[in-house]
Amino acid sequence: MNTNYLLHLILFAKIPSLMLFNSYGFIFLFLPVVLLGFYQLGRISHFYAALWLALASLFFYGYWNPAYVGLLLGSIVCNYSFGRWIAQAGIAPVPVRQKQLLIIAITANLALLGYYKYANFFINNLNPVLGTSWNLGNILLPLGISFFTFTQIAFLVDTYQGKVKEYSFTHYALFVTSFPHLIAGPILHHKEMMPQFAKPGSYQINWANIAVGLTIFICGLAKKVLIADHLNEFATPIFNAVGAGGHPMLFEAWVGALAYTLQLYFDFSGYSDMAIGLSLMFNVRLPMNFNSPYKATTIIEFWRRWHMTLSRFLRDYLYIPLGGNRKGKIYRYRNLIITMLLGGLWHGAGWTFLIWGAAAWNLSGNQSCLERT
Repeated sequence: MNTNYLLHLILFAKIPSLMLFNSYGFIFLFLPVVLLGFYQLGRISHFYAALWLALASLFFYGYWNPAYVGLLLGSIVCNYSFGRWIAQAGIAPVPVRQKQLLIIAITANLALLGYYKYANFFINNLNPVLGTSWNLGNILLPLGISFFTFTQIAFLVDTYQGKVKEYSFTHYALFVTSFPHLIAGPILHHKEMMPQFAKPGSYQINWANIAVGLTIFICGLAKKVLIADHLNEFATPIFNAVGAGGHPMLFEAWVGALAYTLQLYFDFSGYSDMAIGLSLMFNVRLPMNFNSPYKATTIIEFWRRWHMTLSRFLRDYLYIPLGGNRKGKIYRYRNLIITMLLGGLWHGAGWTFLIWGAAAWNLSGNQSCLERT
């Protein structure tokens, strides 16, 4: 039960019901008000409409814990500023400074993520080895910190590579905070989102997009409410009993395992659909993040279908910069192991995730899921 998905559920359970996609408050109050305000302001000013959506997204995030709005805004301001400095340094005759700024910015992002997500894990493992009793207290993990951190690291690297063409702060803030993807992804590329915010048509009502987006949202909602939540009623009692020291019978164990497997599948699939549908109502197309992975016939195909934007991020911003498969088998396997270890650790702070990442690199076939087809 110690999975990133359960962490996701635990965090969501602490959010007032208004901010759950499947809550009445979100569906019948928050979403209609934000949609109406967005398109009404879009008639007056595209800037005001984008600002409205960014502020609504901050409200959505802050409704869980207002204290972390400052953390999110600080991350946005710092990364945006570093992005501008990196871009300006690229024009200057001293390119070394550009790389130094990129290293500093990425280090700061990883340090922030490491403190909130991994500090206690490492301290709890170091204390028995060193005979110390260090304690950082109970660090509450900010919602979505992995997603908005990785999204902004991708922005910094794209800036360094000269791929970023627009630096509107309002659009950048919206790119990071847009509520459909803020909590649990997908991990976005600056180059695929910013052009959409710059289009005048994005601020005009498109009934076709609203109809299609609403349909996709309803399909995702059905997966979540009608399937995943009901499967939870079978899985949770069995796992709770095991956690309390119980020993389920063979049939019960299989029911719990299969119910949890399908619950995880439909919850992630449902959330991905809801995120895509919600964004499309605002004329924004998100990248596909989940493509029926249980239909895969190989482990490589499975990886390419499950959490697709994470695999893309690990490939483009870790595996390939490490050298990919360009330097022979030894370096290829080294790069795969490093990437999959960090990919496992990304899912949660625990030895089970590191072990899973270490095992996952040994994929069948001649081509890794991290290599372009």
